[in-house]
Amino acid sequence: MHVVVTGALVENGAVLLVHRRPTKRAYPDVWDLPGGQVEAGESELQALAREMHEELGVHIVAESASRLGVLHAGSGEDALHVGVWQVGDWVGSPTNRAPDEHDDIAWVGISELGSLPLAHGVLAAMVRSLPEFECARRHSDVTDSNQDDRGTKAGCRACAGTDSSSR
Repeated sequence: MHVVVTGALVENGAVLLVHRRPTKRAYPDVWDLPGGQVEAGESELQALAREMHEELGVHIVAESASRLGVLHAGSGEDALHVGVWQVGDWVGSPTNRAPDEHDDIAWVGISELGSLPLAHGVLAAMVRSLPEFECARRHSDVTDSNQDDRGTKAGCRACAGTDSSSR
Protein backbone atom coordinates (compact mmCIF):
# COMPACT_ATOMS: atom_id res chain seq x y z
CA MET A 1 0.00 0.00 0.00
CA HIS A 2 1.15 3.49 -0.88
CA VAL A 3 0.41 6.14 1.75
CA VAL A 4 0.21 9.67 0.36
CA VAL A 5 -0.78 13.09 1.70
CA THR A 6 -2.15 16.07 -0.20
CA GLY A 7 -2.81 19.61 0.93
CA ALA A 8 -5.49 22.10 -0.05
CA LEU A 9 -4.14 25.65 0.10
CA VAL A 10 -7.06 28.06 -0.33
CA GLU A 11 -6.81 31.79 -0.92
CA ASN A 12 -9.14 34.40 -2.38
CA GLY A 13 -11.77 31.80 -3.24
CA ALA A 14 -9.36 29.55 -5.14
CA VAL A 15 -7.49 26.34 -4.36
CA LEU A 16 -3.93 25.67 -5.51
CA LEU A 17 -3.69 22.69 -7.85
CA VAL A 18 -0.70 21.09 -9.55
CA HIS A 19 -0.82 19.52 -13.01
CA ARG A 20 0.89 16.14 -13.11
CA ARG A 21 3.19 15.65 -16.08
CA PRO A 22 1.84 13.45 -18.88
CA THR A 23 4.90 11.22 -18.43
CA LYS A 24 4.09 10.32 -14.79
CA ARG A 25 3.39 6.61 -14.24
CA ALA A 26 0.58 7.20 -11.75
CA TYR A 27 -2.21 9.66 -12.57
CA PRO A 28 -0.58 11.28 -15.62
CA ASP A 29 -1.86 14.50 -17.19
CA VAL A 30 -4.39 15.41 -14.49
CA TRP A 31 -4.78 18.15 -11.90
CA ASP A 32 -4.30 17.27 -8.25
CA LEU A 33 -3.64 18.78 -4.86
CA PRO A 34 0.09 19.05 -4.11
CA GLY A 35 1.58 16.34 -1.93
CA GLY A 36 3.40 13.06 -2.00
CA GLN A 37 4.48 9.86 -0.28
CA VAL A 38 4.64 9.51 3.48
CA GLU A 39 8.12 8.25 4.30
CA ALA A 40 8.94 5.63 6.94
CA GLY A 41 8.77 7.12 10.42
CA GLU A 42 6.81 10.21 9.33
CA SER A 43 3.35 11.18 10.42
CA GLU A 44 0.97 12.44 7.73
CA LEU A 45 1.36 15.99 9.05
CA GLN A 46 5.17 15.77 8.95
CA ALA A 47 5.01 14.43 5.40
CA LEU A 48 2.59 17.19 4.41
CA ALA A 49 4.93 19.89 5.75
CA ARG A 50 7.91 18.33 3.93
CA GLU A 51 6.04 17.88 0.65
CA MET A 52 4.61 21.43 0.65
CA HIS A 53 8.11 22.79 1.12
CA GLU A 54 9.72 20.48 -1.48
CA GLU A 55 7.03 20.99 -4.15
CA LEU A 56 5.91 24.58 -3.52
CA GLY A 57 8.57 26.22 -1.36
CA VAL A 58 6.08 27.10 1.39
CA HIS A 59 6.22 26.37 5.10
CA ILE A 60 2.85 25.33 6.44
CA VAL A 61 1.70 26.40 9.88
CA ALA A 62 1.12 22.94 11.31
CA GLU A 63 -1.49 24.12 13.83
CA SER A 64 -3.61 25.43 10.93
CA ALA A 65 -3.78 22.07 9.14
CA SER A 66 -6.78 19.80 9.54
CA ARG A 67 -7.59 16.49 7.92
CA LEU A 68 -10.47 16.68 5.44
CA GLY A 69 -10.71 12.99 4.76
CA VAL A 70 -9.14 9.92 3.21
CA LEU A 71 -9.32 8.59 -0.35
CA HIS A 72 -8.74 4.94 -1.22
CA ALA A 73 -7.97 3.63 -4.69
CA GLY A 74 -6.71 0.36 -6.12
CA SER A 75 -6.07 -2.88 -4.28
CA GLY A 76 -3.27 -5.17 -3.21
CA GLU A 77 0.25 -3.85 -3.72
CA ASP A 78 -1.09 -0.97 -5.80
CA ALA A 79 -3.55 0.17 -3.10
CA LEU A 80 -3.44 3.90 -2.48
CA HIS A 81 -4.35 5.62 0.79
CA VAL A 82 -4.49 9.42 0.39
CA GLY A 83 -4.84 11.66 3.44
CA VAL A 84 -6.38 14.94 2.25
CA TRP A 85 -5.57 17.96 4.43
CA GLN A 86 -6.69 21.56 4.50
CA VAL A 87 -3.84 23.99 5.14
CA GLY A 88 -5.21 27.13 6.74
CA ASP A 89 -2.01 29.14 6.82
CA TRP A 90 1.47 29.01 5.32
CA VAL A 91 4.53 31.19 4.87
CA GLY A 92 5.89 31.95 1.41
CA SER A 93 4.50 32.25 -2.09
CA PRO A 94 3.84 28.92 -3.80
CA THR A 95 5.99 28.23 -6.84
CA ASN A 96 6.60 25.05 -8.83
CA ARG A 97 9.72 23.66 -7.20
CA ALA A 98 9.12 20.17 -8.62
CA PRO A 99 9.04 20.68 -12.41
CA ASP A 100 9.97 17.01 -12.92
CA GLU A 101 6.63 16.08 -11.30
CA HIS A 102 4.36 18.99 -12.30
CA ASP A 103 4.35 20.97 -15.51
CA ASP A 104 2.05 23.67 -14.08
CA ILE A 105 0.49 25.00 -10.91
CA ALA A 106 -2.58 27.21 -10.78
CA TRP A 107 -5.05 28.84 -8.43
CA VAL A 108 -8.40 27.39 -9.48
CA GLY A 109 -11.76 28.86 -8.53
CA ILE A 110 -14.48 26.65 -7.14
CA SER A 111 -16.60 27.06 -10.28
CA GLU A 112 -13.74 25.74 -12.45
CA LEU A 113 -13.14 22.49 -10.53
CA GLY A 114 -15.80 20.49 -12.35
CA SER A 115 -14.33 21.24 -15.77
CA LEU A 116 -10.81 19.98 -15.00
CA PRO A 117 -9.54 16.41 -15.24
CA LEU A 118 -8.76 15.61 -11.59
CA ALA A 119 -6.69 12.74 -10.20
CA HIS A 120 -9.63 11.77 -8.00
CA GLY A 121 -13.13 12.93 -8.87
CA VAL A 122 -14.11 13.24 -5.22
CA LEU A 123 -11.45 15.95 -4.73
CA ALA A 124 -13.78 18.58 -6.18
CA ALA A 125 -16.47 17.72 -3.62
CA MET A 126 -13.94 17.72 -0.78
CA VAL A 127 -12.60 21.14 -1.78
CA ARG A 128 -16.11 22.57 -2.21
CA SER A 129 -16.87 21.51 1.37
CA LEU A 130 -14.07 23.67 2.79
CA PRO A 131 -15.29 26.44 5.09
CA GLU A 132 -13.60 29.07 2.89
CA PHE A 133 -15.75 28.10 -0.08
CA GLU A 134 -18.92 27.76 1.98
CA CYS A 135 -18.34 31.27 3.30
CA ALA A 136 -17.80 32.63 -0.21
CA ARG A 137 -21.04 31.01 -1.43
CA ARG A 138 -23.01 32.13 1.61
CA HIS A 139 -21.91 35.76 1.22
CA SER A 140 -21.84 36.03 -2.56
CA ASP A 141 -25.03 38.07 -2.79
CA VAL A 142 -25.50 39.30 0.77
CA THR A 143 -24.42 42.62 2.24
CA ASP A 144 -24.36 43.55 5.90
CA SER A 145 -22.41 45.47 8.50
CA ASN A 146 -19.66 42.82 8.70
CA GLN A 147 -17.99 44.11 5.54
CA ASP A 148 -14.69 45.93 5.39
CA ASP A 149 -14.09 49.14 3.41
CA ARG A 150 -13.71 47.14 0.15
CA GLY A 151 -17.16 45.61 0.58
CA THR A 152 -15.80 42.15 1.40
CA LYS A 153 -16.59 40.04 4.42
CA ALA A 154 -14.26 40.66 7.31
CA GLY A 155 -12.94 37.49 8.94
CA CYS A 156 -13.43 35.29 5.89
CA ARG A 157 -10.18 34.53 4.09
CA ALA A 158 -11.92 33.63 0.83
CA CYS A 159 -14.11 36.75 0.88
CA ALA A 160 -11.66 39.22 2.36
CA GLY A 161 -9.02 38.98 -0.38
CA THR A 162 -6.04 37.98 1.74
CA ASP A 163 -2.84 39.50 0.36
CA SER A 164 -0.42 36.60 -0.12
CA SER A 165 2.54 38.97 -0.38
CA SER A 166 2.24 39.60 3.35
CA ARG A 167 3.05 35.97 4.13
